[in-house]
Amino acid sequence: MSGIGGNFEENLDAIDQKILQVVSRDARITVTELSDQVGLSKTLCHTRLRRLEKDGYILGYRALLDPVKLGLDHIAFVEVKLSDTRAAALKKFNVAVRQLPQVEQCHMIAGGFDYLLKVRTHDITAYRNLLGEVLSVLPHVSQTSTYVVMEAVKDSSVLE
Repeated sequence: MSGIGGNFEENLDAIDQKILQVVSRDARITVTELSDQVGLSKTLCHTRLRRLEKDGYILGYRALLDPVKLGLDHIAFVEVKLSDTRAAALKKFNVAVRQLPQVEQCHMIAGGFDYLLKVRTHDITAYRNLLGEVLSVLPHVSQTSTYVVMEAVKDSSVLE
């Protein structure tokens, strides 16, 4: 199944996988339309959909907003090194970074730095202010390196 991977296939049959594929492309699809696409009755399709939600395969539904139309087309990736990587320090950083709406993604990394952030702002000036006044003073941050995006070649979080 394209776009969804992992070992989940062991627990899901072909119909479950098809349901996940369809709703991942169109979360607003009606159960009637979904049942037609996967070849089940409306009742069976609804039951499977609820089971997939209950079992945690479907975490939720949301609207995808156009960041460019919202004036948030400046993207930067930020490598963050911490001065302390003990559990308490990591927790403090994690709690603080989750509070920042400009940070779209934050990943702990194994390598030459500790975290990789995807940050979205209005422009380079807004990013510079965020970096100097917010990101660099997060708990235990000792160093940052910024990589500004020139063009998004593929972004699965945006409809194409």
